[in-house]
Amino acid sequence: MRFVTYAGREGDRAGLLVSQEVYALPPGVRLVDLLGDLPAAGEAALRDPAEVVPLDAVRLRAPIPDPPTVRDFMTFEQHVEGVAKLMGAGVPEQWYAAPAFYFTNPYAVRGPYDDVPVPPGCGVFDFELEVAAVIGRGGRDLSVEEAGGHIAGYLLMNDWSARDIQLDEMEVRLGPVKGKDTATTLGPVLVTPDELAPYRAGNAFDLPMTAAVNGLTVGTDRWSNMAFSYPQMIAYASRGTEVRAGDVLGSGTCGGGCLAELWGRLGLEAHAPLSPGDTVTITVERLGVQRCRVVEGAEPGADDLRASRRT
Repeated sequence: MRFVTYAGREGDRAGLLVSQEVYALPPGVRLVDLLGDLPAAGEAALRDPAEVVPLDAVRLRAPIPDPPTVRDFMTFEQHVEGVAKLMGAGVPEQWYAAPAFYFTNPYAVRGPYDDVPVPPGCGVFDFELEVAAVIGRGGRDLSVEEAGGHIAGYLLMNDWSARDIQLDEMEVRLGPVKGKDTATTLGPVLVTPDELAPYRAGNAFDLPMTAAVNGLTVGTDRWSNMAFSYPQMIAYASRGTEVRAGDVLGSGTCGGGCLAELWGRLGLEAHAPLSPGDTVTITVERLGVQRCRVVEGAEPGADDLRASRRT
């Protein structure tokens, strides 16, 4: 099944997408509240929809517009290797030991066709093509064998990145945080695991992933090339703590899924950073297409943020 959230006349509405029509759930019902049993919710929408609207007549929001948390991992070795080249390094040995992640900003979630502003003070803006799993049932200290049963579905994710700000903050052995917190694009659809089962391969699914800027393809990969599985990611995330319904766990960028990797492999002249007016299109077969225009962002404030030095 494929679910969407769209902007209704009186707020966000959730519904089941069938072909090019949305079978709406009752007003006030959110997908995040149904993640424990999406098949039942879909059957109810088909049986007795609150409304049926053409897909092209609605503005899609992120399927989960306000996730409790967003964790972002690094599971594609090709991407890690390519970005490491930008720093004159190789893949760290520790990367192979566990699926590392950071927390990004749940307040920065945007819909699949929303404009994305350049972060204040950013001069090197980038995109990142990923696929995220959404937790349907919470848990703590989950095993890898248990964790797969806690996935409600999958969706397309773009982890927009202010590379210059990211590198600055990582010099103090923190981050990436501020370099990532202006926008994370999710959607257009949340797809249940059973619909993807025929494509199961490796650690994910044998489906193509494509990233383009202004209509020109800049990178491709296959989703199945993940070096860690989603159950491994969830088990690690839940170790000593909780995952909860609605939590979003991003795969990390696929091979060729960002400009930073292109710069690492081919040099900084390979592609200009994103700037206002650019359109980024990312696609994963069965999960749909995101198409976002980069726009001017806010100017950084003139506040003095420097620390007081000890004498």
